[in-house]
Amino acid sequence: MLEWAFILVAEIGTAKHMKFTSNPLPYQALLEKRTSQEIELLVIHCTELPDLATAREYGERILYPSGTGNSGHYYIDSGGEIHCWVSPEFIAHHVAGHNQNSIGIELVNTGRFPNWFHSQQQTPKESYPQVQIKALTTLINQLCLQYPNLKHIVGHEDLDKRTVASSDNPNKKVQRKIDPGPLFPWDTVMQNTTLINIGSNAQNKHE
Repeated sequence: MLEWAFILVAEIGTAKHMKFTSNPLPYQALLEKRTSQEIELLVIHCTELPDLATAREYGERILYPSGTGNSGHYYIDSGGEIHCWVSPEFIAHHVAGHNQNSIGIELVNTGRFPNWFHSQQQTPKESYPQVQIKALTTLINQLCLQYPNLKHIVGHEDLDKRTVASSDNPNKKVQRKIDPGPLFPWDTVMQNTTLINIGSNAQNKHE
């Protein structure tokens, strides 16, 4: 069931409401729970899929014996609409080895779709709209207020360095994950948050 939710966000001495859609994945209650104190890291992803509806289809797929699948906590569509599919109180499967202490934010973006592992098509072409990035920074700042131990931010590509055989030549290897990719505006994001970037874009972090 779709529900609208409002979060009061403080911005430079003022306050406004941030609206997002809460639409929990069918298996959310089967995910492990955690305390708010455990949340220390934000991981930025892109869906590498054509639209939000397709991302939802992938998110609902059951992949584990527990009856759960892979998904971020929040999804931000290209028009800036924010959707919460897994509440941060639950541990979502979004980045191998770092799920316990992190929140995953997925930006709807085609990335390398549909030829994710073709060795000649590893450069994403779709940029991130300004309205989508503005929604992202608003969400990040709200999460920082809500979770006091949240201090760091990183891209998915920096946490998953695994390679796979390319789809066009099994003798070649390509990165399994490259998101959010070279077109993601780290400079803009880091100028609008107090989080510290601990990935390959750490030169853009706040000191």
